[in-house]
Amino acid sequence: MSDATYGFDTLAVHAGARPDPTTGARNTPIYQTTAYVFRDADHAAALFNLQEVGFIYSRLTNPTVAVLQERVATLEGGVGAVCCSSGHAAQIMALFPLMSPGKNVVVSTRLYGGTVTQMTQTIKRFGWSAKFVDFDDLDAIRDAIDDDTRAVFCESIANPGGYITDLRAVADVADAAGLPLIVDNTSATPYLCRPIEHGATLVVHSLTKYLTGNGSVTGGVVVDSGTFDWSASDKFPSLSASEPAYHGLKFHETFGPLAFTFHGIAIGLRDLGMTLNPQAAHYTLMGIETLGLRMEKHVSNARKIANWLEQDDRVNYVTYAGLESSPYFNRVEQVCPRGAGSLFTFAVKGGYEACMKLIDSLEIFSHVANLGDTRSLIIHSASTTHRQLDENQQRAAGADPEVVRVSIGIEDPDDLIADLDQALAKATA
Repeated sequence: MSDATYGFDTLAVHAGARPDPTTGARNTPIYQTTAYVFRDADHAAALFNLQEVGFIYSRLTNPTVAVLQERVATLEGGVGAVCCSSGHAAQIMALFPLMSPGKNVVVSTRLYGGTVTQMTQTIKRFGWSAKFVDFDDLDAIRDAIDDDTRAVFCESIANPGGYITDLRAVADVADAAGLPLIVDNTSATPYLCRPIEHGATLVVHSLTKYLTGNGSVTGGVVVDSGTFDWSASDKFPSLSASEPAYHGLKFHETFGPLAFTFHGIAIGLRDLGMTLNPQAAHYTLMGIETLGLRMEKHVSNARKIANWLEQDDRVNYVTYAGLESSPYFNRVEQVCPRGAGSLFTFAVKGGYEACMKLIDSLEIFSHVANLGDTRSLIIHSASTTHRQLDENQQRAAGADPEVVRVSIGIEDPDDLIADLDQALAKATA
């Protein structure tokens, strides 16, 4: 493609992709290969020395995955991206070059339950720690940052409640401390929100969700804004100091804005090995082609269903940020101008038992531990995705025991309302 400025939907179809030079195939092929033949010995040495860009081994780079990386980076407004095996892998990949034993990350209390567990339990095994803060309280974020903090982490639209983070305000706090802001943009997608435009340094996604959109693959990606000065302090030696594995090469000095991207491939994927397979990349590329169309439908359906639920006497409250009653309503236009997404929770009168009956009575909604599917999905977060947390952590995350989480799909909204109506009747009888 030329240097012209294209719209989102054009980029979703074309960014990163070109007809196959050998066959002329218009769709990006699945390059199902482990290794790649070098032109000669000098070519091989240059690739391994990071003196030339190319394909070596599919744990590091693959042509199908490379197209996906370029496409997601383009849609997010970044300079590069690194794909990996899952959203959880993407979070570790994002932190890996920044952290070292004894260092901490300041994170939002409103996170997916698996991320809370990862941050409270798993990262301890690396010698890292996390400080949990209400990200609506900017002073609390400032107070939590200390000399050992190396990053700030939040979700743009928080799972499960659909709460919207004031990204610019949080980014300003991170910038003042000389720290990168990492934003999980899974629930919003770049169609609704582009965190880099609000000051984010890195953006992570679970490709498993809206970007693929059909529940067929597992994958993750880290997008690099290219805007952070990794050499401004001595806090990030992996990126600013000499790298022994590459004869003293300094990533930031050598690769400039692409330092994080090259480190993610040359060190992260090389040593952690959390590689995305080319078939999964192919499915995600096909999914992204219709991302704009799907997100418009997701949002319009969610808005209609949330409004209906809010008026229903069998429902105590709805957390959808697109409702005027939401405390986050005024942030929608600022952070997510195309809509508040399609993920939210609602509280069923009758509490926990009524939630269980509701889930078991639904016919169209699928009871699964996923979101961002074309199909409408439902789950009781407190007993599943957030089960490892104590009740205070659950409530802080928006996974109260009396609520269910819904991910609204692209079906006919009247059919979805009818399904909820009959299920609520049984649950609250």
